[in-house]
Amino acid sequence: MAGRVPDRQEVYDLLCEYTKNKNLRAHGLAVESAMRAYARRFGEDEDLWGAVGLIHDFDYEKYPTMEDHPYKGVEILREKGYPQEVIDGVLAHAPHTGKKRETLLEKTIFAVDELTGFIVAVTLVRPSKKIAEVKVKSVKKKMKDKSFAAAVNRDDIRTGAQELGVELEEHIQVVLQAMAGIADELGL
Repeated sequence: MAGRVPDRQEVYDLLCEYTKNKNLRAHGLAVESAMRAYARRFGEDEDLWGAVGLIHDFDYEKYPTMEDHPYKGVEILREKGYPQEVIDGVLAHAPHTGKKRETLLEKTIFAVDELTGFIVAVTLVRPSKKIAEVKVKSVKKKMKDKSFAAAVNRDDIRTGAQELGVELEEHIQVVLQAMAGIADELGL
């Protein structure tokens, strides 16, 4: 497998091997959908970008500390022969690793990671709990409420959009649409 991106099923199986929590699995699926949407938008490799999104947190349930995550996962990916682009993407999603976000893929994984979680939180406070009913303005309004989903770093969301060169509203729309496209898989 060295150097090649494994097929999606292999990547998903790796996620499931290490991640039993359905919400963490759903997070991987949400980030994957957003990464694939941006790969299409930028004319990049959807399978590569999707793989990074799907497994960026695969080690988190087993290794949740900043000392271990995502480093343990990166060790596993290296052992399995994942390409360096995937490893760099996984490292780039977490600011505490110190990995500079240099490529478009690295900037994108950082940009979509926190936002997908925030969009899920916004969806879950709606009476219907349906992502199809969430609007960009609702997401922006909730971003201003510091007590709502307080663990989500709003600065990371804004910085991510800036690094991509995309207006915040447009960034939210891209991610929201990508996630709405897999609403059933996300349970939203």
